Amino acid sequence: MAEQLSSHANHRGFGFWWTMLVAVILVLFGLPIAVGGLWLITLGGSFYYLPAGIGLLLTAYFLFRREMNAVWIYLITFVATVIWALWERGFEPWAQVPRLVAPTVVLVLVLTTLPTLRRSTRRMSTGMAAAVVTLAGALGAISVANHGVETALAQETETTAEELTTAAPAPEAPAAALEAPAAPATLEQAAAPLAPPQPTYVALETGADWPAYGGTHEALRYSPLTQITPDNVGELEQIWEFRTGDLPENGEPFGNQNTPVKVGNRLYLCSALNKISALDAATGAEFWTYDPQTPVDAIGYNASCRGLVYFEDPTAEADSLCATRVVNLTHDARMIALDTQTGQLCPDFGEGGIVNLLVGIGDTAPGFYAPTSPPTLVRDVLVLGSQVSDGQTREAPSGVIRGFSAVTGDLNWAWDMGRPGETGLPPEGEIYTPGTPNVWTIMSGDDDLGMVYLPMGNSAVDYWGGDRSEAENTYSTAIVALDVETGLEAWHYQTVHYDVWDYDLGGQGSLVDFPTADGPVPAIIMPSKQAQFYILNRETGEPLVTIEERPAPTGGVEPERLSPTQPYVTDFPNLLKPDLTEADMWGTTPLDQLWCRIQFRQATYDGVYTPPTVDTPWIQFPGYNGGSDWGGVAIDPVKGIMIANYNNMPNFNQLVPREEVDAAGVLPITDPNYDAEAGGGSHGSLSPQALTPYGIRVNAGWRVPFTGLLCKEPPYGGIAAIDLNTREVLWDRPFGSARKNGPFGIPSMLPIDIGTPNNGGGVVTASGLFFIAAATDDILRAVDISTGEEVWQVTLPAGGQATPMTYEAGGRQILVINAGGHDFMETPIGDYFIAYALPGDVAAQTEQP
Repeated sequence: MAEQLSSHANHRGFGFWWTMLVAVILVLFGLPIAVGGLWLITLGGSFYYLPAGIGLLLTAYFLFRREMNAVWIYLITFVATVIWALWERGFEPWAQVPRLVAPTVVLVLVLTTLPTLRRSTRRMSTGMAAAVVTLAGALGAISVANHGVETALAQETETTAEELTTAAPAPEAPAAALEAPAAPATLEQAAAPLAPPQPTYVALETGADWPAYGGTHEALRYSPLTQITPDNVGELEQIWEFRTGDLPENGEPFGNQNTPVKVGNRLYLCSALNKISALDAATGAEFWTYDPQTPVDAIGYNASCRGLVYFEDPTAEADSLCATRVVNLTHDARMIALDTQTGQLCPDFGEGGIVNLLVGIGDTAPGFYAPTSPPTLVRDVLVLGSQVSDGQTREAPSGVIRGFSAVTGDLNWAWDMGRPGETGLPPEGEIYTPGTPNVWTIMSGDDDLGMVYLPMGNSAVDYWGGDRSEAENTYSTAIVALDVETGLEAWHYQTVHYDVWDYDLGGQGSLVDFPTADGPVPAIIMPSKQAQFYILNRETGEPLVTIEERPAPTGGVEPERLSPTQPYVTDFPNLLKPDLTEADMWGTTPLDQLWCRIQFRQATYDGVYTPPTVDTPWIQFPGYNGGSDWGGVAIDPVKGIMIANYNNMPNFNQLVPREEVDAAGVLPITDPNYDAEAGGGSHGSLSPQALTPYGIRVNAGWRVPFTGLLCKEPPYGGIAAIDLNTREVLWDRPFGSARKNGPFGIPSMLPIDIGTPNNGGGVVTASGLFFIAAATDDILRAVDISTGEEVWQVTLPAGGQATPMTYEAGGRQILVINAGGHDFMETPIGDYFIAYALPGDVAAQTEQP
């Protein structure tokens, strides 16, 4: 009796219960994988998951019976999985994470049950028969999937081949270039001098200073300083920190992407709520701070003050009040001018130092018309647009562009596309044309030509255009050059026809002397969200690269209005990645990946410019945050090298009929019953797009619901260097580590370059370094531009979605970044401005140019 009790205890001991637990785990995963695999087959997807799920269930069955057949069946399932995984995606490490990591863990779990399994001869034949059936099913799945993947790969190869032949740079120079005289060694040497008018303005240059958001208003984001080099950058240390005190208290969408300006011994910056501070550039000591008392409810999409403007008044006496001034825009639409020495309001600017920017705008609501970017100074004219919150209503504030005197604050002109040829205020009782495309980002300017260059957004409500005017369809998502003296259009070039994808131009155009077969030409390089670079003669608007109109998909809810073609740059490198396939779906486990594959198959997708749809979701790739955003590009004009960081992420969107939007209680920001919390959901937030037939649900971070990871395989962002002379990609690599990302929102802390989403630009120096933060891992980096190799990094206390800047002060080259974070990108929010420099003894060994 005692022996029987002992035997029974062993029978029900730890090993038994462990085996049962493993079996239960396999059922919990195997059942949804089998059912989901069958569903995927009906959608035309991969045949792998159904037999894999069956293999897991059979393994669980024999584990419940504690038979050795469980091990054999799972070994066959695992081997088939490895064969399929390698065959579908090769040896790409990130691609194999959802395919092989979890199955390998399951293999270990199954092997741990070996001591408890019976090796029954009587049952072995049954188990082996089941194993053979499983193997046959797995091999059959691979065979059938082979055909589908071969087709997908063939299509992808076709696309890639086409891109290589039409979008990538030709390996040899064109005949015209071969016949041209030898080009000068550098772009700087090649620059042909223009014949400027007699200037009445103060020209800005980088060097010891950083006098504008992009270095200068030409926006090269380049510094000729050479004290910090690839050899000594590892010795950088923090030398000071300044905090503004602007932090969210009640969940407001805070963040700041400020790039300070530096002139003389002073650094000027602005906070998330538009406080303006003057600091000692060498020590970070505060001279003064002006608080405009911007209300928190004026915050629009994101509380950000990207920059301010420095201006020297050529009409003022030296050392008089406001002879030098800084100008800033506030979220509640005021333009404020302050004396640089005292921080006092400039009494002769506007009304006591303040200009009301809501004049002529009409009815709005707090946060609807909310400037976040600085004006652009061209000669003595301040040119400005404004952020207008997306997706609200067709009756949105106007996208009017205005030019104000930097001396008096008086309105010089207004470019309102609804009033062609008129440049003043609207007639009494009228307002600027509502709903027109705006400029929310930073413009660039050419003092010599007297032109300002506008990166246009699209019309109010981004994803439907049925009632847009002819002017809106002409200027939406276009580069527009205005004469800064008159406000009249000089030229325009549209980068997306009939934009219903929110592909507005988010980056600042960079002004260079671009090498061509006929010699250098003054040009503007405009990056785009489609990861293409539009390069135009900045005097005439004529393309300096070949731009081909290619067929674009049609259909969706506006088939008769969509453009049948879209422009593609064909002889200059782009960073546009191949179209997505089902195999590009991702996750932590096969179950995650299966869910994303099902969503992919359920959605409408026809490559770039897939038309918006209402019956099914549609995939937008690149997404509205794809390619380049407000950070723009950085260009070394001496070496002729352009550095661009970019995003590589899709959106998962769907139009929503008006009655459903109304039933959900989703109202525009102007409605008295507006509720900011309405419209959330598992597929992204719902925007009303009032006065149109559809609202829009945009899932910008297309995620797996179980783990929170993104559905597309990494990388999600990259960084690349392009030689402007040869039109070749010098290097292109993932950008951003996985340290702050992981399943279930748990940071992995892995220092592996996964390539994260990124926003914000970088600065390039004459010593061959590129400094950038931007990624979601809260790291500021230095990259050697000759190799793309990271040579230094430091962890920031908050997100670095701001463009850094560099200058000289106190005998040292100093690097400054605003670590302010970003609400949408889910990086930590902060109020930090941090400065780095070499130790004094190291700095003393390197002379500045």
